[in-house]
Amino acid sequence: GCDDHIINVRQINGCSIVGSEIFQVFDYPKYFTPNGDRFNDVWNINCLNNQLGASIYIFDRFGKLLKSIVPSSSGWDGTFNGSLMPTSDYWFRVEYFDQEGNPSVFSSHFTLKR
Repeated sequence: GCDDHIINVRQINGCSIVGSEIFQVFDYPKYFTPNGDRFNDVWNINCLNNQLGASIYIFDRFGKLLKSIVPSSSGWDGTFNGSLMPTSDYWFRVEYFDQEGNPSVFSSHFTLKR
């Protein structure tokens, strides 16, 4: 899912921890196929369902905002203004709150296959 991980950095002799960082790993679909077969027909980050304040923004490869969704919604169906979007890579930006309640951002991409 969307799990928190901790990375610790030690001195070369291993005596003490120099730094520690908490980061979150997102499990999101790398592709989806909105063809009406009810298998991978929508794209969403389901592991963020419990994040009421999270928002997902989906962009085309030129940076045009196509859709804004929340993780608790059904997701993006691969359309823009009622038109089917072509097979391509699409970018997304997730705005969410980390375990400490701080606002955070994650961005990456996925593929729509027709």
